[in-house]
Amino acid sequence: MQKPAKLVELSPLSIGLGIVIAIVMTAANVYLGLYAGMTVSASIPAAVIAMGVMKGIFRKSNKYESNIVQTMASAGESLAAGIIFTLPALVIVGAWSDFDFVQTTAIAISGGLLGIIFMVPLRRALIVEDKDLIYPEGVACATVLESAEGSVEDAKIGLSTILKGVGVGAIFKLLSSGFKIFTGEVAIAFSAMGRIGFLGLDASPALLGVGYIVGLQVAVLVFIGGSIGWLVGIPLFGIPEALQAEVPLDIAWTLWSSQIRYLGVGAMIVGGLWSIVSVRKGIASGIGGLKDAYSQKDQAHNIVQEDRDISLVAMLSIFLLCLIVMFYLYEIFIGDHLLSVLTTGLMFLVSFLFVAVSSYIVGLVGSSNNPVSGMTISALLGTAAFFLVLGFKGESAILATLGVAAVVCCAACSAGDCSQDLKTGAILKATPRSQQIAQIIGVTIPAFVIAPVLTLLHEAYVIGEGLKAPQATLFASITQALFGDGNLPYNMIGYGALIGVVILVMDGVLKRKESSFRLHLMPVAVGIYLPITLAVPMLVGGLIRYYVHKKKKQESEAKDLGVLVSSGFIAGEALMGVLVAVVLYLNFNIAIDGIAQAVREIVSLAAFIGVAFFLHRLAKK
Repeated sequence: MQKPAKLVELSPLSIGLGIVIAIVMTAANVYLGLYAGMTVSASIPAAVIAMGVMKGIFRKSNKYESNIVQTMASAGESLAAGIIFTLPALVIVGAWSDFDFVQTTAIAISGGLLGIIFMVPLRRALIVEDKDLIYPEGVACATVLESAEGSVEDAKIGLSTILKGVGVGAIFKLLSSGFKIFTGEVAIAFSAMGRIGFLGLDASPALLGVGYIVGLQVAVLVFIGGSIGWLVGIPLFGIPEALQAEVPLDIAWTLWSSQIRYLGVGAMIVGGLWSIVSVRKGIASGIGGLKDAYSQKDQAHNIVQEDRDISLVAMLSIFLLCLIVMFYLYEIFIGDHLLSVLTTGLMFLVSFLFVAVSSYIVGLVGSSNNPVSGMTISALLGTAAFFLVLGFKGESAILATLGVAAVVCCAACSAGDCSQDLKTGAILKATPRSQQIAQIIGVTIPAFVIAPVLTLLHEAYVIGEGLKAPQATLFASITQALFGDGNLPYNMIGYGALIGVVILVMDGVLKRKESSFRLHLMPVAVGIYLPITLAVPMLVGGLIRYYVHKKKKQESEAKDLGVLVSSGFIAGEALMGVLVAVVLYLNFNIAIDGIAQAVREIVSLAAFIGVAFFLHRLAKK
């Protein structure tokens, strides 16, 4: 019997288009994560692009094929987040001289696949049966895909809006990093009464777009964190005697990099631990239902197309392949058979735990509030304690610890996005098995571009300097302090942990009062750890979205052109950043010399304001 036309999902068109968009989104998020310490979901822009291409070029409309495209795109994007938060630390600490293609790709694929297959048996308990988990991004993407039944003109408008954003973001980045007419950062600092004050922002359409997409609440939380670090922490710290001869701007950045940002580390650790504690009952319930996931009764139930997962044989095969690959990698890192076996087992247990935590949390509060950084820090510290107890130190310990953290981070990121995609499919009554196959493809193929893109960006901008790579720099500092000769300001980490506890208490009060505004800890902690110059344009983007939606009284993602043009800003700036990296890698200098720094800053600020007005004008339509 032929499958109904509405359920045609894994077609050559959907797979081919999904692979192309997944590769592009993966490269874009590699750049964005290294630059801003955050990534954004690729689901909605990928869905709109898919609908635009299918309707505008192929004259067909099938939301199920478009769903496969966005599923593959988000799988690649989430994989990029898992890698860039961890593996660049190996280059920063000097354990790697560059990004080894085979090892980077193997870690990426293994972590991503584990995130997917660990999520499969949890799908029914968390996504279908637990009505308290709303999966907001998944619902929003389903709304967009439901609009696939609209006119060809609507699809063309959505696609053209994204392309406009791509053009603006790309031109801005070319003028900034290529021709050097713009400057990436506009900032001033001053000293008064032995204290340092700082004001500034990154002139970046991508960050403006990130703020619009995540919304005002998350943008405000990140800005609150930045304010704690830069507007409170740095002035209170004062000017150390060793820095008194420096200019105020250099003093501010030195205080932040060596002291203040570690407040965010303490808050992230608290956030990661609390995330496990706070969802323990839900996770226990989900894991408790695993014994029935593949029972004979449920196998009969799986005959229904809308509830069919990939087979148990396929899951076990992928699982064993990942374990074998990671065992051999740990053999290379450690050089000890028994320790490699123990490390592989530890990686498996911690990955499954944080897959469950990540899948549950994104259902409660969305991917933007998913405490992946905190969970990865917790995994890193737990792994480090394991090696320290065994008396294991040096470069091999750093390699093994970051190797475990990288797999865990990839698995948690992939599982979070996988959960949102499966929620989208559940609303559309798509086939979970088809989406899971798409996720496997969306993880495997884009993984091969991550190492080359990382190498290009490192050669052109230097990861850890030109591209700050906040999380990777943090993990590098922690492992150097634990296994090498590095030092951490443990007093600042302690103060940060105290701040984290205070924020949790305040959020608990807001929750009991059923306030529409919540103090989710992780965005605040990340804001403390990031430069406030990143938080300011995000806040502007969030404010634009708030006022546009307040006036329009319309919250549908399917009708919000601001989300689409913002996605274009991110993709355009990121992809041009990669292209400029290629030019710099080939030793071509296209910079225009002789422009005064003050002039560049004024021009950059004016251009950024112009882009903000452009976003506001399009979003109102």
